[in-house]
Amino acid sequence: MSQPVAPAAKPATETAPLRIALVDDSRSQREGWAILLGSQPGFEVVGEAGDGAQALALARRERLDVLLMDIQMPRVNGLVAAERIRGDAQVRELGRAPQIVLVTAVDLDDHVPAAALAGAYAVLYKDVDPEALFETLREAAAYRGEQ
Repeated sequence: MSQPVAPAAKPATETAPLRIALVDDSRSQREGWAILLGSQPGFEVVGEAGDGAQALALARRERLDVLLMDIQMPRVNGLVAAERIRGDAQVRELGRAPQIVLVTAVDLDDHVPAAALAGAYAVLYKDVDPEALFETLREAAAYRGEQ
């Protein structure tokens, strides 16, 4: 189940794979996402991070289309990291800031308002259906292209 926090976008028309970074304090969660995304054409995992501070450093180094990021992490959580990444001057020097899709294992409705304020595109449950995840990532990247 996806809870968009930004308007829906037209489908992406580019054929280049979407450059995605995975951010979660659980290595096994990141590995699972990497395997899942690697099984589909059109996605390229270009980096991983274990917390929000590492996610910001990654976004400053890599041109990213989308960050798939957990909300609940130590040091810097996903909400704080999303806000920092969206407003960071160094990230913007690489081009537009990546869209951010946040994930949670707890109630979505508790996080939607804060996610919208932080500049996230959507909030998903961690156990989201793979097809819904793929579609949300594509929509987020397409929306990024329209900004």
